[in-house]
Amino acid sequence: MNALIISCRFIASQLAPITLLGAVAAYLHPPLFLIFRESFLWFFAATMFAMGIVLDTRELQETLRRPGRIGLGVLTQFTVMPALGFAAALLSPLPPEIALGFIIVACAPGAMASNVMVYLAGGAVAFSVALTTVATFLSPLLTPALVQMLGGVFLEIPFWPMMQTIMLTVVLPLGAGMLLRNYLGASLPLARNVSPAVAAIAIVVICSYAVAANQERIEVVGGWVIAMVVLLNALGYLAGWSLARLYGFDAQHRLTLAIEIGMQNAGLGVALALKHFAPETALPGALFAFWCILTAAGASSWLRKRGSVPAPV
Repeated sequence: MNALIISCRFIASQLAPITLLGAVAAYLHPPLFLIFRESFLWFFAATMFAMGIVLDTRELQETLRRPGRIGLGVLTQFTVMPALGFAAALLSPLPPEIALGFIIVACAPGAMASNVMVYLAGGAVAFSVALTTVATFLSPLLTPALVQMLGGVFLEIPFWPMMQTIMLTVVLPLGAGMLLRNYLGASLPLARNVSPAVAAIAIVVICSYAVAANQERIEVVGGWVIAMVVLLNALGYLAGWSLARLYGFDAQHRLTLAIEIGMQNAGLGVALALKHFAPETALPGALFAFWCILTAAGASSWLRKRGSVPAPV
């Protein structure tokens, strides 16, 4: 049992390098991951179910009693990143199908992995969990609406099918995981250790499949896509920090909002792109998933070593 827990913790803590290894393997030998063509949505649903089990609803309820900061955070999430994603799509010399991918990932809610990164960086964990959860439950309406409004410039957007996909792969599995958590009893500690590893493996499979499906396109447009992913991620962090400072947030909450804005649920962006658009539309999301985890993990480690932010809250 201890070996299982140690293995699961290792997998969850090494998401960035494992994602990179998966992407490299998918690029070098696409058939390894093309077998997941019909099942990638199930993998994404598994990530949300696993996160529902990990989510502490008591901590969430306590934070939601102070809705002002949560409202500002969610508003920033669904305005700043969509605007940056739209700018990236407009300014990059990429085909419309790929440009749309930046908009989709930018209109997604914050990543569940951001909660872990906020903890490692010494940020306000309860605030992070509340932001991510509220944004996730709002995403069935806001994500397709924003993609339709901004992405309609490039391609026709299937609003209702996207909304249905988010309900089935995000809201229902997350709610089911939260419900199951209440009935796990003595098994809850084990489930809380295993669930993040399940989510990590599922994200690696989804992103690796997106890379495998785009192997030839990466050789042509990979440089531009990588450059725009790096820029979008950096501007997200910068905007989150700057706006939090404008809002009068303390250092922990500024750090938290920066991570929440800079880290998107790229797995959802990839799943939506693969389900409703051409395979190349998933490419920005797949690369963003790896890059935002890598930068957040690196920044979190650096901040903790410096001791520039107080202990986690």
